[in-house]
Amino acid sequence: MTPAPAGDLAVTVCRDPREFAALAEEWTALHRRCPQATPFQSHAWLHSWWLSYATRRDRLRVVLVRRQGVLVGAAPLLRTYRPLPVLLPLGGGITDYADVLVAADASSGGAPDAQVTAALAAGLRRAARGAVVDLREVRPGGAALALYETWRGPKRRAAGSVCLELPGLPMDGLVARVGSSRGQRIRADLRKLDAAGVVERDVAAHEVRDAVATMLRLHHMQWRGRGVTPEHVRPRFAEHLTRAAAAMVAAGDAVVTEFSVGGTVVAANLTVLSPALAGGYLYGAHPDLRRTKVDVTTLLMRHGVRHAAGAGRPVLSLLRGAEPHKFHWRPEHLANERLLLANRPLAPVLHTRHALAAARTRLVRAAASRLPALRAWRARLNDLRARRV
Repeated sequence: MTPAPAGDLAVTVCRDPREFAALAEEWTALHRRCPQATPFQSHAWLHSWWLSYATRRDRLRVVLVRRQGVLVGAAPLLRTYRPLPVLLPLGGGITDYADVLVAADASSGGAPDAQVTAALAAGLRRAARGAVVDLREVRPGGAALALYETWRGPKRRAAGSVCLELPGLPMDGLVARVGSSRGQRIRADLRKLDAAGVVERDVAAHEVRDAVATMLRLHHMQWRGRGVTPEHVRPRFAEHLTRAAAAMVAAGDAVVTEFSVGGTVVAANLTVLSPALAGGYLYGAHPDLRRTKVDVTTLLMRHGVRHAAGAGRPVLSLLRGAEPHKFHWRPEHLANERLLLANRPLAPVLHTRHALAAARTRLVRAAASRLPALRAWRARLNDLRARRV
């Protein structure tokens, strides 16, 4: 698309996957200048996802804003049909946080540059002709919220997934949050980790491929017979995670860690990193590890603390998922947002999508309220099966 000048800003739309691939270096430089950005906005994560997940009907629509040739804003999107035309963030359902990138304005305390945000919105309006923009899983404080406020035209907000977060405190600080009784159990679990001789090792970038394969193998073993997430066993997920993790580890945006006992790897974990947070994305643990009285949750929390408090990051994110074991740590519940934008002729379509999104949220919440009883029933059934064996 021909550049559209906006003062000293030029706006273009990248439609060519090869051009998107070539943006890696300047995209990374922009990513570093965006305090709101998470690791899921890194070029390594987004480009790898496109390679593994884009379908034949998906069309790349990455809106770019440059100031005197320097990339200062980007909206990583694709155009597809659901069934009507829609612009969606790159990253899809396996991405916990979606957002746009807007360079910080040094004169406003690091907030997104208002001129760049306005230029990005103008470019998005051009790219969205005939389509609704559906920005899902926008983290609280994300740059996309500033873009939403700038948008001139129909727009609606809806609830996204709930993510759990803890402050980036040392382990003693986190233990103090949970109360004396639970705190005593955690301290006992920490002593058991030491007694078991669990050794942590962050793997080098050239070791990531083998380490991710080990992590996925352990993840599948851990969830066998308990309803593994279907996407986690698909080849495209392994392909994407291996490629993205290798590049992110090399850039300092992720760390893959192996946990060993007696020289044998018994667990592995992928943690995503940014100046603002450390987040545990996926882990795998051998089922036999629990029989050694090692508490896997405590093991992972101790590891997360090392990369949050130990590195000066203010947040230890547990990302999406309301698993019961996370609640023991009394995390804060933060709701992502879904931002719907459109040009005026598509207002009826936007309102319909918003109504459907709200209805789906109500159904998910209703199902979640029944989940504890379902899990208890499933655990009882597994216990009965084990006794028969």
